[in-house]
Amino acid sequence: MRFLLLLLLWLPLLPVAATAQSSPKLTKGRIIRQDPGLDQVLSPDARLEIVGSGFVHIEGPLWVADSSMLLFSDTKSRTIYRWSEQNGLSKFLENSGYTGRMPYGEEPGSNGLALDGKGNLLLCQHGDRRVALLPLAQKSGLLTVTDRYDGKRYNSPNDVLAHPTNGAIYFTDPPFGLPQKEKDPLRELSVCGVYRRDAKGKITQEITDLSRPNGLAFTADGRTLYVSNSDSLRPVIMQYDVRSSGKLGNGRVFFDMSALPKVRPKELPDGLKVDQAGNVYATGPGGVSILSPAGKLLGTLDPGEVAANCAWGDDGRTLYITANTFLCRVKTKAQGVVTRKKN
Repeated sequence: MRFLLLLLLWLPLLPVAATAQSSPKLTKGRIIRQDPGLDQVLSPDARLEIVGSGFVHIEGPLWVADSSMLLFSDTKSRTIYRWSEQNGLSKFLENSGYTGRMPYGEEPGSNGLALDGKGNLLLCQHGDRRVALLPLAQKSGLLTVTDRYDGKRYNSPNDVLAHPTNGAIYFTDPPFGLPQKEKDPLRELSVCGVYRRDAKGKITQEITDLSRPNGLAFTADGRTLYVSNSDSLRPVIMQYDVRSSGKLGNGRVFFDMSALPKVRPKELPDGLKVDQAGNVYATGPGGVSILSPAGKLLGTLDPGEVAANCAWGDDGRTLYITANTFLCRVKTKAQGVVTRKKN
């Protein structure tokens, strides 16, 4: 009986037979136009295309420009997948977020992914409760960037970004990856913080008053940081000034998602991105809300599934969306911000 119980706990975490879609592209969901300003972002004939399907729960999309590929995490199967137009879909890294003995929680895998200034892959690892680094030329030998603050282990780092100019990385630390989340006895930090690791390796706690900080996005110039708060009691997108020192200040609400219709259960503010013009693409209730720099709702990309995150790819005019078991994309008129390795 004990063996059967362990087997049942293990089964949801096994890798799935994900598939890439072949041409002609299948479409999914709908695009809702809520303001004429959306015409500057999307063409009237824009459609959400299915790129891949059959995943468990995908997150953390990242476009690697030097390799023309998209990386993304399946948090439940502990797998990072790779997709490219030329080569389709394949596994990039297994056991991506937890190296201990299984089982461990619902989402033990990696979540947010980013590139540092040298082109190394940064991973938020739920199960190992750290931010790790992997040179893209190899698929083993993960290095710890940080796993503690003030001597205490993080909850479960969720999203990470490298600042475009100051050499620091910023990351969120909600409890979503812990087996019992905020009530888990393994928890050592009472705060769900937003942290900064500066170019010299010093860690500072930048934000402490958000209950569930989740997604992060910088404006193109790196002077503003957006942070989503995945709390049903306060589902907001926050906006912070990034000072010349790298510290964050002047936090204010950019957009309150409690005003949006509740389309599907468990839809809360999650991952987000910004385009060159300052428009914000924020996942949450209804899909991906497209918001003007002033916080006005222009339209919604509704993939018909819970959208977790998005990322600019290709030449910066394609937005990829991780939507539960589907990977989707939409061509845009807007120019996105694509991270490139600094020479």
